[in-house]
Amino acid sequence: PGNYRTQLWDKQSESFLPSTPGLGMHVEVKDPDGKVVLSRQYGSEGRFTFTSHTPGEHQICLHSNSTRMALFAGGKLRVHLDIQVGEHTNNYPEIAAKDKLTELQLRARQLLDQVEQIQKEQNYQRVRGRGRTPPLCPLR
Repeated sequence: PGNYRTQLWDKQSESFLPSTPGLGMHVEVKDPDGKVVLSRQYGSEGRFTFTSHTPGEHQICLHSNSTRMALFAGGKLRVHLDIQVGEHTNNYPEIAAKDKLTELQLRARQLLDQVEQIQKEQNYQRVRGRGRTPPLCPLR
């Protein structure tokens, strides 16, 4: 999951203030192969989630669709982004209730997820070791 919130520059106070709800943000996430795993419109703040089965660097792009507001704010927009990755993001009590798992089955699921996460991190380190540069968001 990811959370973000935006702030617009206020000329009068010469500081960043919380954006008005009318500000729109488009969130797009691509996996290392360039496949779009999330493309969605949100407001000035939001929460997004995505699942990817491809190890490696992912591209997360946040685009403001409110250029008029950004220009009104002197062209300055600040985005605070918080990302959580890995198997710890799974809600295991919810999974257990939905799939009617015993405590032992749930623990086995957690262990398998941990092993899968370790494999993903090892693959990521191999890809990173090849000297690939992180992708850039295209300008709009």
